Amino acid sequence: MSVTKAALKAAKVALDKQEYDEANEQARKALAIDPNNYHANVFLGLALDKQNSNDDSEKAYQSATKSKPTEPLAWQGLITLYEKQMQMKLDEYHQAAIHLAEIYMEGDDKFRCQSVIDRYTEFAKKCGSRQQYKHSLEILLPTCTIYEYLEGRIPNPAYSYIRIADITEADEKEKINKEIGERRTRLGAKIDQVITDVKREVMQGSDLERLYSEIINWTDDDETRRHYEEKLLQHAYDTLALSQGSKKSERRERVQSLSQGLVILKHPFALAWKITLEWKDVNELSDFDSGLLTEYIAHFPDDGLSKVLRGYLKSEINPFPKTKTTPEESQEDEDVTLMSSEDRLILMTEGIEESSMSILSHRVMGEYFLYLGEHESAVTVSRQAKIQLQRESNVSGLSLSNTADAIDIVLATALVQYKAPRHHPEARQLFDHVLLHKPTHTAASIGVGLILEEQEDYLGAVDFLERALKRTPDPKIRAEVAWCRAVSGDYETSLYELEACLPEMQDSDSRMKRLRSQTLHRVGVCLWERDSSKTARKDRTGAYARFLSSVQTDVNNAPAYTSLGVYYADYGKDRSRARKCFQKAFELSASEVGAAERLARSFASSGEWDLVEAVAQRVIESGKVSSINHVNGINSGMKKKGISWPFSALGVVQLNQQDYIKSIVSFQSALRSSPQDYHSWVGLGESYHNSGRYIAATRAFEQAQKIASGTENRDVGDNWLCSYMLANVKRELGEFENAVAGYREVLLDRPKEFGVSIALLQTLIESSWRSIELGFFGRSATLAIEAVDVASNIAEFRNDAFDLWKAVGDACSIFSCAQAYTENFPGQKLRALLDADIEPAEYEILSNLDGIGKGVLQKLSIATDRASALQFSLQAAILANKRSIRVCAHDFHARAIAWYNLGWTEYRAHFDSMENMSSSSKKRQLGFLKASVQCFKKAIELEAGNAEFWNSLGIVTAALNPKVSQHSFVRSLHLNDRNARVWTNLGTLYLVQNDFHLANEAFTRAHSTDPDYAQAWVGQGMLATRLGETGEVHSLLTHAFDIAVSSSMIVKKQYAISAFDHLLYSSSSLNTTNILQPSLALGQLRCQQPVDFAFQHLSSLFAERTGDFSSAVQTLQKICFELETEYEASESTIALMRFSQAKSELSRVELAEQNFVSAAENAETALDLSAGDEGDGEAHKKLRLSAQMSAGLAYYYQGSMDLAINMFRNALQETQGDPDIICLLAQVLWAKGGDDERTVAREQLLDCVAKFPGHFDAVVLLGAMAILEEDLDMIEAISVDLHSFQARDNLTPQQQRQIAQLLAAIATLQPGKEGEGSSQLSAATRAVMISPSRPQGWTQLAELGIEIHPAEMAILTAAKAVPPGGSLGTEDLCKAYAGTNRLGDAQRAIMVAPWLPEGWNAFS
Repeated sequence: MSVTKAALKAAKVALDKQEYDEANEQARKALAIDPNNYHANVFLGLALDKQNSNDDSEKAYQSATKSKPTEPLAWQGLITLYEKQMQMKLDEYHQAAIHLAEIYMEGDDKFRCQSVIDRYTEFAKKCGSRQQYKHSLEILLPTCTIYEYLEGRIPNPAYSYIRIADITEADEKEKINKEIGERRTRLGAKIDQVITDVKREVMQGSDLERLYSEIINWTDDDETRRHYEEKLLQHAYDTLALSQGSKKSERRERVQSLSQGLVILKHPFALAWKITLEWKDVNELSDFDSGLLTEYIAHFPDDGLSKVLRGYLKSEINPFPKTKTTPEESQEDEDVTLMSSEDRLILMTEGIEESSMSILSHRVMGEYFLYLGEHESAVTVSRQAKIQLQRESNVSGLSLSNTADAIDIVLATALVQYKAPRHHPEARQLFDHVLLHKPTHTAASIGVGLILEEQEDYLGAVDFLERALKRTPDPKIRAEVAWCRAVSGDYETSLYELEACLPEMQDSDSRMKRLRSQTLHRVGVCLWERDSSKTARKDRTGAYARFLSSVQTDVNNAPAYTSLGVYYADYGKDRSRARKCFQKAFELSASEVGAAERLARSFASSGEWDLVEAVAQRVIESGKVSSINHVNGINSGMKKKGISWPFSALGVVQLNQQDYIKSIVSFQSALRSSPQDYHSWVGLGESYHNSGRYIAATRAFEQAQKIASGTENRDVGDNWLCSYMLANVKRELGEFENAVAGYREVLLDRPKEFGVSIALLQTLIESSWRSIELGFFGRSATLAIEAVDVASNIAEFRNDAFDLWKAVGDACSIFSCAQAYTENFPGQKLRALLDADIEPAEYEILSNLDGIGKGVLQKLSIATDRASALQFSLQAAILANKRSIRVCAHDFHARAIAWYNLGWTEYRAHFDSMENMSSSSKKRQLGFLKASVQCFKKAIELEAGNAEFWNSLGIVTAALNPKVSQHSFVRSLHLNDRNARVWTNLGTLYLVQNDFHLANEAFTRAHSTDPDYAQAWVGQGMLATRLGETGEVHSLLTHAFDIAVSSSMIVKKQYAISAFDHLLYSSSSLNTTNILQPSLALGQLRCQQPVDFAFQHLSSLFAERTGDFSSAVQTLQKICFELETEYEASESTIALMRFSQAKSELSRVELAEQNFVSAAENAETALDLSAGDEGDGEAHKKLRLSAQMSAGLAYYYQGSMDLAINMFRNALQETQGDPDIICLLAQVLWAKGGDDERTVAREQLLDCVAKFPGHFDAVVLLGAMAILEEDLDMIEAISVDLHSFQARDNLTPQQQRQIAQLLAAIATLQPGKEGEGSSQLSAATRAVMISPSRPQGWTQLAELGIEIHPAEMAILTAAKAVPPGGSLGTEDLCKAYAGTNRLGDAQRAIMVAPWLPEGWNAFS
């Protein structure tokens, strides 16, 4: 014990000397002896504290407190240690302070106890966090053990609770903001949902309501108490709004209890009062406590709801009895009472704007608007009330069914009258919903009755109205029941009942006045309908007097004005008054459809279409026009037929305004109400037609025709217009035959209908031009003749129309595009047509230039030949276009078009007359061209902004003045640079002027503007020709021909020339496919321009190559005849050369046709004609060589060998030993049969091979001769050459076949070691090895019949070698298929070449 005391004493001394290490050591000595020694632990803790060993110091102090908990020294040391560590140990400080205070409390030392508490709270406030300070304040609350001991010495708990509440509010706000900031950035997060979720999480765990309640309980200040009662209610309301599930009911009860308490205390907190009012679920507004409403107004006079309630309580529909008030209130009430109804409405409107979230405010305003008859406003306010009701229900969890029903009733009642019957389905649904759980609801029964009345279900309406009448003796309901009986036809009973209601409608109330006015009008209607005689209706003391009384009672009763208007219009014979009445009725109510219809008809008859549109649009907007059976999925059960005339009238107006999209919608709306409305179908079809929707227009017109043909439709009238419009649609669709048939059908009943006749004429012309484009030139000429007949019929009753003479000019011009049919030109009909009702001098326009005037008109007659017919057609076209200028002298635009048409006709005459090259004709050609220039200049003077006019001027001036032509094209492009034709014309001008760069740019621009314009590709092809790019020419012109229309002659000509050149220089293209298209093109060209002998000659060359020898012979015979005639007339060397060339080619074609005698004669003629005339040296040589060869072959086939040999020898002499001729001569010599001749033939061929090594025909002929003579030495030599040929890649299929046949024959003559077959097999195998991709070797190998594989390979290689993969012919492909001896391949062989026997043999 003495050691412990000594250590403690030493420790105490060390501490006093601030020798803390020594004190530490001594204290530990003492603890080593007595671990629970209180003072040793205290000294150790103090020493460690001074040495900043805070953790060890705290352990030492805690050991001391455990040994003696009631001793204050260790606790004081802990507090000092905790204060030293500031915020870090503040929570431990809290517990230490409580223990120390409790020790002082036990020792009854209030001063020290309070000092500890005050010191701790001040330190926590100064050094701790917000949460730590909040925790420190809890030591001052009644829940703490020392509160009762220090009560009166520490602050009131209310103060502490307020501080804690403030800190909690700040913490929750900070937490909410922090969580929202973190969660809003998450993927897929919605800010509204995030805010709601965060607030719900924070507020459901909030302690604020308890704190507010404690503040309310402990505070002595009433103002503070009321303030925190407000905050408690607000927090509870906010928490309720965020609550879900079963918690909502519990929280709602608390909110209601809190708000009710504040209202009972009459505390002016708006939320409490609004909760009490808004959550009160009553059937009628009269069920509210009027005192509560009055107190609310008194507490919140400037609130929006107060303004609404103030106006409502002093209005005519206030359901509460008047109560006694104070003088101040009396003065205020007097001010409100004296307020006019307008000022009251302004006050209430201002109030509802300020209380946009209030259910009660909207409910009150809805009923007030309904009372005033402002149905649209009532609908708007009621819809907003439903939105607010749903919002409040979501907040409170209350259904508020009575309030919802009341709002639905107001909304449905307003919808019955607002734009009736548009909203009746919705109103009926609302009424039915209320009646479902309140079957005796009076307002709902009345509403359903009014809807059924509008739907003309009068029995049902009477049933519902009488149900309501049993519960309320309202005269309005009685009047409605009587009116339903009236419109059902019982006018007598209804008249009695309506008159019985009038005495009960004597109040001066505006609502009652309107009801009395309505009843008087209905009485008048009953009188009007009861006796429909003219005398009764004209009686001014009958129905008229009631109508007038109705207007006098209520000047805003629109139906009464309508009835007065009908009286004045039909019986009073005062149209002015009737129109005023109708206007007044329609002005008051857009639902007065009868008045509107009469107004619209009146405005339409006077041409006031703007007013018609205004009337129709207003009627449509009123909602009275259509019978809507389903709205938003609601079945309205509408029986009343819809009204369609406003839509039809609006459609007509829009059609006149060329607003076709809107007119389509209008007519469609009309047809929904009246599907059998003929005129609406016609209007719809016309709208579709004008907007370019021709298929839809066709269907509409066909439906109109179907309706018109029905026996039940008597109000359609004359339906020819529908047929006419349908024909117009067919015309737009290109169905010209149907269109012509439609026009002719109309003209059967109306033969003098000018518009239909002109449409028929124009359709025939359009169909004729279309036939030209498609290549049906005969049909085109026939249609043009029909057009002339139609024009003659039109001219009989009207000959002053521009379209008539334009069409006549077009009909005449068509013959210049189909010259093969000009012999059918109706010259006499046109002469009679052009000569009728006109002074001949009027045809003298530009006659000084073109020579076409009255003299030409007298010469028009039946043409004797094609040339004169063509001339007559062009002359008639010019005269017709000249007459069109005269008939449109007063039409600026038409006159410009007429000059334009005449200009093109003059140019066409110039173009077609270029065939005649005499001096006089040249002058006339120039006259036509100059006249054309003048015409286009006239057109430009009249309409300088027309790009087509400038383009045309550029074309006709290209040959006269290139600068003017270029200026015209550039001007046209300035007006419209998207015209490919103008770019092509400009490119052609540059090409003619040898400016190839600019020409290429112009053609390229034309391609980019319109890639399908063929002439641009022709120009590019001609440019490529000039530039020497021959590889591109044919592809360009072929593309142009593929996309061109059949009327373009330049495309056909250039394509045919290019195709022939391509055939000459490209042997791979010598097939039927490449020859057929140009042949067809030249055939069409012959129909368009039969006098062009150059292209007829080209046509014969193509026919010869396609094997059509008869056509070639006919064409060449015709050419020979024409050329012989020309030569006899002119005796020119050129004509003689052309004639001899034609004879030479005729002989060659006749030779192919096996007409050997005629071929020999024509060849001899060609040789005689060309003898001694060198002309063009190369051409002359070719001509004579062709004739000599044709004659030689003709003689050979006739058996005249000597003559044949002479011809071939002459050919050899002229060609200086041409190897091909040598081969022909050798064949003839061999065929003659003599030994000498065959020797000569062999020698000629050997010489040919020596001079021309590798000549294929010579080697093959030598091989054939060697085989026939079995000359083995020759065969061996020839075999080497044949094998070398076999390795070539440039052989044709025919040459490959010849080599294979010769090698097979040689193999037969030279059998191998294993016999004849092995030699043939070796030859075939060698052929396959040399050229495995060629079918000939495989076919030869397959013929040996060893196995099936070679035959299959023959098919495979042959299929790849046919076009476009190669040039193998159909014969070789057929033989390859036949070589397999299979049924399927045999059928394919027959399909490929049915004329060959191999396929049939294999099939059999």
